[in-house]
Amino acid sequence: MKPVVAVVGRPNVGKSTLVNRIAQTSDAIVHESRGVTRDRSYYDAEWNGRDFTLVDTGGIEPLKSDDVFSVPIRDQALAAAEEACAVLFVVDGTTGVTEEDESVARMLKRSKKPVFLLVNKLDNPDREEERLWEFYSLGVGDPLPISALHGHGTGDLLDEVVALFPDESELEDEEKPDNMLSIAIIGRPNAGKSSLFNKMIGSDRSIVSDVAGTTRDAIDTVVERSGTFYRMVDTAGIRKKSTVYENIEYYSMVRGLRAIDRADVALLVIDSSTGMTEQDQKVANLAIERGCALVILLNKWDLLTDDNAREHVMESVDRRLTLAPWASVLRISALTGRSVEKIWALADAAAASRSTRITTSALNKLLTDMREFGHTVVDGKRRLRMHYVTQTGIEPPTFTFFVNHPDLVSDSYRRYIENRMRDAFGFKGTPIRLRFRSKEQREKGEK
Repeated sequence: MKPVVAVVGRPNVGKSTLVNRIAQTSDAIVHESRGVTRDRSYYDAEWNGRDFTLVDTGGIEPLKSDDVFSVPIRDQALAAAEEACAVLFVVDGTTGVTEEDESVARMLKRSKKPVFLLVNKLDNPDREEERLWEFYSLGVGDPLPISALHGHGTGDLLDEVVALFPDESELEDEEKPDNMLSIAIIGRPNAGKSSLFNKMIGSDRSIVSDVAGTTRDAIDTVVERSGTFYRMVDTAGIRKKSTVYENIEYYSMVRGLRAIDRADVALLVIDSSTGMTEQDQKVANLAIERGCALVILLNKWDLLTDDNAREHVMESVDRRLTLAPWASVLRISALTGRSVEKIWALADAAAASRSTRITTSALNKLLTDMREFGHTVVDGKRRLRMHYVTQTGIEPPTFTFFVNHPDLVSDSYRRYIENRMRDAFGFKGTPIRLRFRSKEQREKGEK
């Protein structure tokens, strides 16, 4: 697992600008209004050869009252410290210390994690000393002057942060037996994930409640069935991000995403009483983007009493699952146990597909067949020609095509190739990755 660095602070102190600077991205929304950061929660970053995960808390927005010890401040500050190897506490050097800053500082002082106090918006290095002295009053260490906008001071900061990371060998996931499969149960809150988790492992390990969002932590349980070991991860419900940025559920979502990162198979639990929603679709895409095999579970199927309701649910799945028509779909009831036993076989099959290796000869025979079919891409005088294909990875299966003009490969042509490959080789239940390189790149690699 990558080290985690959390960026904490009240709204409008420049956290998103700092995130963009460190992660070398522009995805974090920057705006002068308070509380604008509501979308993306974490970012991949790298410094001096060390990869880490950067978590943007958004603005730690207190409740709309004069109480500076409001629950969102306390929860976010403590949750950030709990998850992180280091905490970047950002304050605004142009406004001085505020009561909100003092509230966050009090919370962070209770944690045992390293805290870096960053005095942002000090764009003039010659005058920074006169603005730093008052921030010593926060009591969280020496204030460090930075300018997230111009990059001043960020390099020295990252040197110190990276120096705190554990050795890379300590961060590797614990070794698991060759026959252990990691399964993450994912989905929106209150879809029945904890009930399903309990039914599958045969105990009441997770608290089951009708209140959405009861499960706040990812819980690992190892189950053995017929000599095969399964690591079951019951993730916290993944909510719409606009509803979680203000409290500890925000970090529960991050934990859920990290559980997906280390899963072989994701079981996406959908509430059949509402059908597959846009948020379910987004959760499925998160798993696909991270290379997980995917099984769709339509829970609470027993609550649908007529054919029209059942047809409506299946139509919602067909409409929302256009990017993953290869995923298996199973109708279940975690409450009654209907079809729950079948989940194991579907998970095994999806994991096997995810580990599939196809011989180079079989791949290039398919390539020859596609050439004879004659379907290709033409742009003016340029015509796409595919010379050679080889498998370059598994989990998920990854294939590299060497072509004359990689830029001619359109999304529709990529889908066409994927469909032909799935017709030929299956890959039921798993995403596959297709990469396109020029012929020259292949020749350079062979030297």
